Amino acid sequence: MPAHSSPRRRILRWALTVALATGMSAGLTACSDPDPGPGKVAAKTSADQRLADVAQKAADAGSLGVIVRIDKGGSGNPVEIARQAAWTKADHRLAVNDQFRVASNTKTLVATLVLQQVAQHKVELADPVEKWLPGLVPGGRDITVRMLLNHTSGLGDYLLTPEFLPSLTGKERRGWRPEALLAITPPQDPPAAPGEKYSYSNANYAALGLILERATGKSLADLIEQKITGPLGMKDSFLTTNADWPSGKRHVTGYEPNAERLRRIFPPELHLPEGTGFAGPGRPHGNVDTSAIDPSWAWAAGGMVSTAEDWQRFQTALMSGKLLPEAQMRQMRTTVPAPEEGGGYGLGLMEVKAPCGTVWGHTGGQPGYSSEIYTDPRGRRSVAVLTGTNFGIKEPEAATANKALVNTAICAMLNGLP
Repeated sequence: MPAHSSPRRRILRWALTVALATGMSAGLTACSDPDPGPGKVAAKTSADQRLADVAQKAADAGSLGVIVRIDKGGSGNPVEIARQAAWTKADHRLAVNDQFRVASNTKTLVATLVLQQVAQHKVELADPVEKWLPGLVPGGRDITVRMLLNHTSGLGDYLLTPEFLPSLTGKERRGWRPEALLAITPPQDPPAAPGEKYSYSNANYAALGLILERATGKSLADLIEQKITGPLGMKDSFLTTNADWPSGKRHVTGYEPNAERLRRIFPPELHLPEGTGFAGPGRPHGNVDTSAIDPSWAWAAGGMVSTAEDWQRFQTALMSGKLLPEAQMRQMRTTVPAPEEGGGYGLGLMEVKAPCGTVWGHTGGQPGYSSEIYTDPRGRRSVAVLTGTNFGIKEPEAATANKALVNTAICAMLNGLP
């Protein structure tokens, strides 16, 4: 692929990066102040109801279905809220413990596995990618494991290629191997040398998944179960291998705007081909049910299915120092500037400067699923906001309401910290 792409490609790069690379709700607005007055029980009830009202408003404005879970550690029972637009109840009655495609939150888990190998001196952050994946990554002699982890490798993203777009939208069912995705990965546009700047790319984590398998001799799925989900008791979490949801388990139904609405979301300069849209059954108000789109291509970059409670258990264990030695936690939390993420990006971990304080975690976005899951800096408290659409919350009214929900939830999690 040529180093300089067309204006149309650059617009597509921008649009898909905004919608799918992280799912981040950028431009956080001000949160409500804590209620400092007496009557703490009544105040808590009032605050929880306010959060539930904001969640319902977001659902009705275009988020369609939202799960909010706040765990303050030893400070009482978790706050658990599930709200949805009325018409979606015919498809599925949302519950807080429903399984959900957490997408790029997977990167934090994969980075944890890599850093566990670093702690055991089996992998070094300064290792060139070529050492582990000879011939698979262009420029691999100059790209290090650290650069893959913090997205400074100079690699572009396979999500943004014409070859991959039909799989992303579900119009084509193809079993992508990570080697094939790396083969179609373009350079950044404009080009950047390895280590020069942050630019989010799923290709970085496709490469890291392969490095993990080669360094350990185990499959990524087995590593996840043996090192993370098994020890932490994350019984509803797994690395997906196809479009199927587990039988006997409840899962969130994901939706996206139909082709007509998508054309209004994307800038007119993009000139999307007529009929470009997501595969799936049509639903009311110009929506498409995308729950059956195969997400297995995401693999190490975003292939995990989980629940709010399970993923909060993982993040709090990580951030409180239970999964990595102190030296590796310092490395993980050493960030490069990433203004588009609202702060900085470490090794598979976002530092977000929210109005109510700094939070750590990650975001995720796939067709039908958007998530923001964070902890406080010490890993004592956590918040998860799961939304049953991704492109749908790029429309103005929906975006505003979803931001308000995330802000309110973060504030509710942080308020009262000493």
